[in-house]
Amino acid sequence: MNIYVGNLPYTITEEELAKLFAQYGDVISVTIISDRYTGRSKGFGFIEMANRREGEIAIAELDGYPFNGRNLSVNLAHPRIERPQRNKEWL
Repeated sequence: MNIYVGNLPYTITEEELAKLFAQYGDVISVTIISDRYTGRSKGFGFIEMANRREGEIAIAELDGYPFNGRNLSVNLAHPRIERPQRNKEWL
C-alpha cells in the first residue's frame, strides 16, 4: 500500500519517517521528495507498507499527528498522472 505524507518538517530523514510508520506495520520503502536543484526537502514524501490493513491504521492514526512542530497530512497515495512534456524552447 502506498501512502502520501505531507506537511513534513524539512529536516526529517527517511529513517525517522520509517521509524514513525514502523509502529503500525512493515515498512517496505520511504521516499522524501527533494528539490532537484537545491536538494532541500519539498515537505512531502511516500511510504510503502506491506500490509493494506496496517497502512489504513497508520493513515487513521497519523493524519493530523503533531510531529516536530508540524501536523502531518497522511492519506492514500494516488497514481501519478503523466503530464505532457513542456516546450522548453524559451530556455
